[in-house]
Amino acid sequence: MVKFGYTILYVENVEETIAFYENAFGFSRKFVSPDNDYGELITGETTLSFASKKLAESNLKEGFIESSLEDKPFAIEIGFITENVPEVLQKATTFGAVIVSEPVEKPWGQIVAYARDLNGFLIEICTEVQS
Repeated sequence: MVKFGYTILYVENVEETIAFYENAFGFSRKFVSPDNDYGELITGETTLSFASKKLAESNLKEGFIESSLEDKPFAIEIGFITENVPEVLQKATTFGAVIVSEPVEKPWGQIVAYARDLNGFLIEICTEVQS
């Protein structure tokens, strides 16, 4: 059996990024390595992790495309589910998130907004999809 365990985002500053997600979304830190090159947040069933770009370079010898607020976001997003999308989006901006799109209701009833974190990663803030 395969289980989805975590997503790792490559960032400039792991400690700063962990603090952003703790403050903006209320997550708790699970682990930060002594050298601050790797950290994990408790976010529910799946762990959100961060690795320093320095550590990523040591693992990926041929390099990688870095995320940046100056560039368009990657064709991937991390999604956070909440009952109050506008409130969570506004709180995130007070800690440095950049709004990409304000909350809108989708045809299937879900409320969805988009923001980018300090490193330029795309975050969907949404209500749960009702089946």
